[in-house]
Amino acid sequence: MLFSGFSAGIIHGLTNLTLVEPYLDEAIGIENQNLFASGEAQDSPSFWVEYNSYRNWQKGGQILAGGILGMSFGSLFGIIFAFSRKALPEGHDAKKALVLAAIMWFTIFLIPFLKYPANPPTVGDPDTVVLRGILFLSFIAISGFGALGFYRLSKKLQKRKKILSIIGYAAFMSIVFALMPTNPDEITAPIELVNGFRVMSLAAVLVYWVSNAIILGVLWQRFKPDKPIHTKTH
Repeated sequence: MLFSGFSAGIIHGLTNLTLVEPYLDEAIGIENQNLFASGEAQDSPSFWVEYNSYRNWQKGGQILAGGILGMSFGSLFGIIFAFSRKALPEGHDAKKALVLAAIMWFTIFLIPFLKYPANPPTVGDPDTVVLRGILFLSFIAISGFGALGFYRLSKKLQKRKKILSIIGYAAFMSIVFALMPTNPDEITAPIELVNGFRVMSLAAVLVYWVSNAIILGVLWQRFKPDKPIHTKTH
């Protein structure tokens, strides 16, 4: 669990460097020009030395940070996989893990992302950071526990009626989607930059979930940690 999560987190960090960082550089470049125009900073060699040093440290550090964050999500994913493995479709454990990853990605990331999509760091009022974080995490919790609740309901229904749990979850999340407050910040950055950042962020997270599922599934299939251990008796 820890190894698969950490490995997928490293892959996610490398993917971010390739896909997301160019948009971050562009967004921060706009912010720097605004600082120069307002007089809050001076366009000088010393500024760029300090800026480039910080950005290089930030880019390198995100790979390790991705591994650590990936390890925490990987632990959660592994625990859920261990408990739900027998309820997943038959086949290779990698297939089972991919199905579970798709469900979790959809319920605890994609749906909240559609309501509160990621923005570059220069978009948004710093005073609303805590509020935006609370809204996003709240939506994740509602969607995740909602999916769990309707899954448990489906276990009590007959096969032909299981579709009702999916319809119920969709209706429930539609109501939550409409009732939850909108993002309080106005987007002032170029819309092409914001949309590009969002698409690449979405792709990078998808890479993490697919990588985590494949690595965990292959390792599970190979080592079978849930297999009973038979001890010899004399």
